Amino acid sequence: MIRFYFNAAPNPMKVALLLEELGLPYQGVPVDTRKGEQFAPAFLQVNPNGKVPALVDGEAVIFDSNAILLYLADRAGHFVPPVSDAVGRAEMLSWLMFVASGIGPFSGQSVHFRHAAPEPKEYALNRYDYEAHRHWKLIEDRLAAHPYMVGGQYGIVDMAVWGWARLLPFVLGGEQHWAQYPNVRRLLDEVNARPAAARAEQLKASHTFKTENDDEARRFMFPQNERLKRGA
Repeated sequence: MIRFYFNAAPNPMKVALLLEELGLPYQGVPVDTRKGEQFAPAFLQVNPNGKVPALVDGEAVIFDSNAILLYLADRAGHFVPPVSDAVGRAEMLSWLMFVASGIGPFSGQSVHFRHAAPEPKEYALNRYDYEAHRHWKLIEDRLAAHPYMVGGQYGIVDMAVWGWARLLPFVLGGEQHWAQYPNVRRLLDEVNARPAAARAEQLKASHTFKTENDDEARRFMFPQNERLKRGA
């Protein structure tokens, strides 16, 4: 059976959505990153980068959420253009990697500097807020012209967008920003209405992850700050 290492963050959730859409049997293995479980030796054998999600499928070990989406979709032959469809495949890979290299990192940094970083942070927050908006505007424009991200059909790129779109107000600083992204909201609402999304949310709720951002959590979530304490 597939072992799926997860927590409640956007990247694991989009993999949970695909697993549920495909109806694949899997064992969810929670990894509480605020408790440092991502650095346990057993987990580092699965993902040496110490991040979730990760997945073990027999002899295959896959980490990085977008790699997992592509692996599972190709494995099932569903929610992704086949290799024989060069045009569709190129479009899908381009947008999937755009989410991987743009939406995820810039949204994540916007969250960090908006909600977690100490002052002074005006320059950094301005940079990442600007870039997060710029990337989400590209998704908005794409969805204004197409019902789904790729090929007119629901697929893994939509699932990748959904993972982060669920937190868009937290990323950008308030519910008012939905007015700028009505087509992102349309896609989010449509995916949320799918039974697989409800089951993915149930998986998230099946384990109580630590929510306190105390000293222990900050030490595990932001290990780079230890260098500042040492004057390195």
